[in-house]
Amino acid sequence: MKQISIVISVYNEEEALEQFYQEAKPVFDALSWDYELIFVNDGSTDRSGRILDEFTKRDNKARAVHFSRNFGHEAAMTAGLDYSSGDGIVCMDADLQHPPQCVAKIIEKFEEGYEVISMVRTRNQSAGLVKNITSAAFYRLINTISDVKLEPNASDFFALTANAAAVLKSSYREKVRFLRGYVQNIGFRYTTLEYEASPRVAGESKYSIRKLLRFSVNTILCFSDLPLKLGIYSGILVGFLGLLVMLETVYEWAVKGTPNGYATIVVLLCFMFAMLFIVVGIIGEYISILFTELKDRPIYIVGRTENFGSGSDKRVFDTER
Repeated sequence: MKQISIVISVYNEEEALEQFYQEAKPVFDALSWDYELIFVNDGSTDRSGRILDEFTKRDNKARAVHFSRNFGHEAAMTAGLDYSSGDGIVCMDADLQHPPQCVAKIIEKFEEGYEVISMVRTRNQSAGLVKNITSAAFYRLINTISDVKLEPNASDFFALTANAAAVLKSSYREKVRFLRGYVQNIGFRYTTLEYEASPRVAGESKYSIRKLLRFSVNTILCFSDLPLKLGIYSGILVGFLGLLVMLETVYEWAVKGTPNGYATIVVLLCFMFAMLFIVVGIIGEYISILFTELKDRPIYIVGRTENFGSGSDKRVFDTER
């Protein structure tokens, strides 16, 4: 029987974990494939780690990977892919916004020959109007300025065959990561499935407005070099405006004999310095990403694992680049 690895990233989800397990377990037991549950504890500071250990003790299909500290959602999903051993891998969250019932449909797509499956939200009951608008604007922007075209409303709920996942395990090891973008960029036979995101069963989103903004900026910088070219475009624009101002100054001198040179100089200086600082700031963001990559620190550090077998359990400081 084929096996599917279900990767669940966990960060301070003590209120949701038991409900997720109780609702998802019967659904996964009814699948036509065998399965393993890989919970990745992303440095939780609540009781999530202890709850996951209890799962591994009472369920031989449950495994746990405990990070040494919080490394972020992208790192947690990457670790789940690295530790998976199934013929197919599904990444999802533990808050039940990603319906476990969709895994059966994913398996059907695998059996039809698809190797990469993106889950696309048709509706998010917990997201407000502002978040929905900004999300749509982000995808429109990244698809406009990048050669990589991303599926609008695609989420961190996705699936890969072992063959496709092997590419992500061996390559795409950047430290500044956008995993759902990589999934749509690696090729292979690709399809989408639609789902409606349910309300969170407990807790709150771990992505603040600040984190989402930073995440969006990093994604744009990683998938597009157009911001770097703003210096060229702004130089052309400033040159054109300077020509217009010069013509206007000559006109004022020739017709009125009293050109307002002081105001013209102030406006030009303010405009040029604004463009200069914007371009310098963009270059600084790219340098920051380059600096992070050059340091080559691990994507995550595993403090210990549970229920992966005697040869791998309780490994200390297992680093993965």
